This record gives sequence, C-alpha cells and structure tokens, in this order.
Amino acid sequence: MIKVAIAGYGNLGKGVECAVSKCSDMELVALFTRRNPDDVKPVSGVPVYSMEKAAEMKNDIDVMILCGGSAKDLPEQTPAMAKYFNVVDSFDTHAKIPEHFANVDAVCKENGTVGIISIGWDPGLFSLNRMLGQAILPDGNDYTFWGKGVSQGHSDAIRRIAGVKDARQYTIPVEEALASVRNGENPELTTRQKHTRECFVVAEEGADLKAIEEQIVTMPNYFADYDTTVHFISEEELSRDHKGIPHGGMVFRTGSTGFDNANKHVIEYKLTLDSNPEFTSSVLVAYARAAYRLAKEGASGCKSILDVAPAYIHPASADELRKSLL
Repeated sequence: MIKVAIAGYGNLGKGVECAVSKCSDMELVALFTRRNPDDVKPVSGVPVYSMEKAAEMKNDIDVMILCGGSAKDLPEQTPAMAKYFNVVDSFDTHAKIPEHFANVDAVCKENGTVGIISIGWDPGLFSLNRMLGQAILPDGNDYTFWGKGVSQGHSDAIRRIAGVKDARQYTIPVEEALASVRNGENPELTTRQKHTRECFVVAEEGADLKAIEEQIVTMPNYFADYDTTVHFISEEELSRDHKGIPHGGMVFRTGSTGFDNANKHVIEYKLTLDSNPEFTSSVLVAYARAAYRLAKEGASGCKSILDVAPAYIHPASADELRKSLL
C-alpha cells in the first residue's frame, strides 16, 4: 500500500481524501493543517496534525500531496516538504513554473526525493496534449479554450470590489471561434474572440451597481480584454443556481500533412467537469502513484507531467497494461 498524506484541507484536500479512498493500492495515513487540528473533521476519520509535525512523520509517509494555493502556499511548502517526502503539487502560475521547478528540483536532488509539480488539467493534462499535438503535427497550430466553467480566481477578484457580497464568474468559449477551429480553418484569434466572461454578483444593500459593473468590465488582466456581462442577483439565487464549481475546456492541434499540405487534421481533447477541484484531486492522486514508483526505482529530482511515462500513473502493471490497453 502506498501511504499518502495530505497538506491542506480545502476543496482540493477534500477531493484528494475522496480520490485516495477509491484507489485499492493507496492508504491515507495523515492530514496536515495550519488550522487547529481539533477543528478539522475529515470525512475519512484520518488523523489530523499541525503542519509543523510533518517532518516528525518522515518514515510513515510515502507521498505528500500538497493542496495549498499557488500564489503564496506552494512556492514555500513544496520545497519545504520535499526535504522529507516525495511530493506532488498543483502549482498553476504558468509564468513561474520554471522557477518553481528549479527550486523543488534542487531540494529533491539534495535529499533523494521525487517531486512532481503542476499536476492537474491545465497545467497538467492539457499541457500533455499540447505537447503530443505539436510532436505529431509539427506543421500546425495550437488552440486552448476554457469553460464553460467557474473561474475561482476571477470570482475572487470580483468579491474584492467594495460593495460586493459574493460573486461567481463563468468563462465561456465563443461558439463561432470553436466552430472555425474544428473546421480546420486555422483562424488567428484575439483574446476577445476566444472567450466571453459572465458574472453573477450579489451586491451589498445600497451599493452603487453601476460603479461595481464599471470596475468589473474595466479590470485589467481579468476582464478588460473580454466581452463581459454582469448580472446582479440575490444571495438566494446565487446559492440555488451557482453553488457548484464546474469547469472544463478543450485543447486543439490543427495541422497538415503531405508534401503539398493537402491533408488537414484536427486533434481535440475535451474535459467536461462537474467539480474542478475533485477532478484536479484525482489527477494529483494518480501522479502520487508515479512519484512513489519513481522513488522506488531510485529516482530523485523534480518532474512535470511531460517527464512521467503514462504507465507510472496506472495501478496495473506494465505487463497488464500492454495486454489490455495496447
């Protein structure tokens, strides 16, 4: 049995707890939190410890799955935990992945551990499919669409506006752009042409709705580059109609083959997710298996999803996979 521990018990940590329970080759042995351990009541009943106690359990844990945030938690936590454990995280700040990889790699190599970073669906499974598409169709174009789904970061950005009580923001692909890509037309698309943003906002009583809407649609890096629609709704409507965290998206590679480029091809990989954090958690758990297997082979250092052979994440043996899946 692979002995797994979780660091952090938010939506992602709760998803990992459930995902581990579905794996016959894994056992959840500990949960670590920055909160008072007595206040955390995991569904599985696994023992809860303060984060400071983790190092004391070095010999009891095969893989630590880190479930903190990318902005402030993982840049510190992943290298710190990699001193003692094989680790897996979901670091998703794309521009900072090379820096994060280098930091974790140095610690893992110094301590003989394995780290697998930026695991999820984007970065993660989408990254893998982009790589496959480019390798197979070198004469081509990449397209990535996200949604329809809740963007947690954009929703939080709205909630930080004065006068906003709560909010959900949906990222929605533009159907005309999707159709053009699927038809192999290889369009050149601007940010605004690929996605729209739809916001459902609960305002504080007496708040200036026009001012809130103006701050949303002009917000740089979040909404200014998109066609954005803002709906003001009641707290009851938000709770009733927007309580889930669905998401998903599509990765395309379009390209040509033949000396005259006469034959056109479209590769499409699509995800439709009822729960973004639960699906991401399931990917993390699969790659925890890979971290364990790599460590057993004597590997050390940091890996990304692009570096790990697919057979390492499946519970079946390589012989079984060749027999049943090839």
